[in-house]
Order: sequence, then C-alpha cells, then structure tokens
Amino acid sequence: METQNAIDALASLAQETRLAIFRMLVKAGPYGLAAGAIAEALEVPAPTLSFHLRHLTHAGLLTSRRESRSIVYSVQFEGVRDLLSFLMEDCCQGMPQACGDACAPSVQTRSTPR
Repeated sequence: METQNAIDALASLAQETRLAIFRMLVKAGPYGLAAGAIAEALEVPAPTLSFHLRHLTHAGLLTSRRESRSIVYSVQFEGVRDLLSFLMEDCCQGMPQACGDACAPSVQTRSTPR
C-alpha cells in the first residue's frame, strides 16, 4: 500500500458518521447492508449518507453492488487488511515475535455460510 492510500483510508475513518458506518458494516460481514438500512439505523439523511459512503468507497474501505433496487455496501476486507499490514509492517524493529499475535501474518481461512 502506498503512503497516500493509507492517509486517505485513515482520514476517511477520522469522522464520526463514517466510522459508525464502517463499524456497522464490519458487523454485517461480507453480505453487507443496503444503503437504506444504514441510513435508517444511523438516522442519517440519504444525501448525507451517500456522501459518506462515496468517501469510504473511494478510500478503498467499502465496496458496493446492486441488488434489485438497492445498493448494498460491504467492507472491502482486502483493503482493510492492506491498511493494517501497512501500519504494522515494521513492527517491533523487525522482530514480530516480540509483539505476539498483533504482528502475526494473517491466515486466511475459508468460512462456510451458516
């Protein structure tokens, strides 16, 4: 990840509504939530929500897809992993064992839908 991309992602999260949206979508998992459901849950007007969703998407933290008449947003987990890897890549002066699990490379596991 480039430094500017990390700055954009962190700046995007440094706003109360966008952070709330992001955390809500993390909880929702890969299936995400429709924009209308997000707006209702956070009590944010549609135009305001659209602005924030566009900001998070541009920063590489969200992805969207159309389902029927709705736009469904979900976390772009690969982008989040890239950001976290960028932040932690030089952790513990090159001795990741000193940090324990915080610096351990992520092991991708395949989850099955319930």
